[in-house]
Amino acid sequence: MAEAEAPLAEIRSLPSWLLGRAAARGRALVAEALAAEGLKMWHHVVLSAVRDLAPVAQADLGRGVGLDPKDLVGVLNDLQAAGLVLREPDPADRRKNAVSLTAEGNGLLTRCERAARAANDTLLAPLSPADRERFMELLVQVSGTRD
Repeated sequence: MAEAEAPLAEIRSLPSWLLGRAAARGRALVAEALAAEGLKMWHHVVLSAVRDLAPVAQADLGRGVGLDPKDLVGVLNDLQAAGLVLREPDPADRRKNAVSLTAEGNGLLTRCERAARAANDTLLAPLSPADRERFMELLVQVSGTRD
């Protein structure tokens, strides 16, 4: 009798399946690291974007991170309630809100960035430094993104 193949062997041999599994593991590691700082993934993404774009109109922020406006409002409400961001009238257009980081938000973001880097180091721990570099180059090629 022939030895049975593992369930879903064909699917599990696809690069897309393997990338999905690696991505899921990476997201779980980062989510756990951020949770230790009291932050969720989208909160981290929004804080990071605010730091890079501030002051940024709320609508531009939502488009920049690809978050539905209703969801963005909820994230910003959480961040503002925690004292991490400020929403004030946009000096360029008083009808819009401009979002910026507070000093507390900047400090938390710095800690979260360290935690996310450490989680990614855990994800890539099986690879040598040279393999990590090459893996990142290949991911950029496959994903169609550039720095």
